[in-house]
Amino acid sequence: MYHNSTFISGRVVSRLIAAVKGAWTDQLISRAIDIIMAFPTLIFALMILSVVGSSIPTLIFTIALLDSTRVYRLSRAVAMDIEVMEFVEAARLRGEGIWWIMRHEILPNAMPPLVAEFGLRFCFVFLFIASLSFLGLGLQPPLADWGGMVKENAGAITFGIYIPLIPAGAIAFLTVGVNLIVDWFLHLSSGLHE
Repeated sequence: MYHNSTFISGRVVSRLIAAVKGAWTDQLISRAIDIIMAFPTLIFALMILSVVGSSIPTLIFTIALLDSTRVYRLSRAVAMDIEVMEFVEAARLRGEGIWWIMRHEILPNAMPPLVAEFGLRFCFVFLFIASLSFLGLGLQPPLADWGGMVKENAGAITFGIYIPLIPAGAIAFLTVGVNLIVDWFLHLSSGLHE
């Protein structure tokens, strides 16, 4: 869990650096992201997993690489909007460094859209892993996965047995539940009360 949160915060920081530094740093990172985005997501994941294998570290790396493109675009756009605000310019005039500005001015103001994006990304990643497992390239037995459970019991639907709908329903409940928690957190952090 620690390594995953460090990796996510590292991705957000690289986007903030691209927005704040601008110029060639922004262009270099943006062009690398454009190259990754040129490949269709599912085909790119299937290609990596069929060559390297479908171990858990490979799944984590593949999905992190593919989803980092969307997080990059949002983080960059939000950071660029905040970076031109007067309070950021005031911090620069006070002589604050780039790391202080990112940590104390830009990141706290960028958190609401980033948290909302986390809710969406979590659901898409979970559905993507379930899709890969359904295709046979996700988590492999003896590890349990809801996508693999749907695949194993898919033939039962033709006989009127609806067992495959239970893991599919679990996926739906999880995605809705995560988005409700994210909405609750955003409501609390906004300071608005009913």
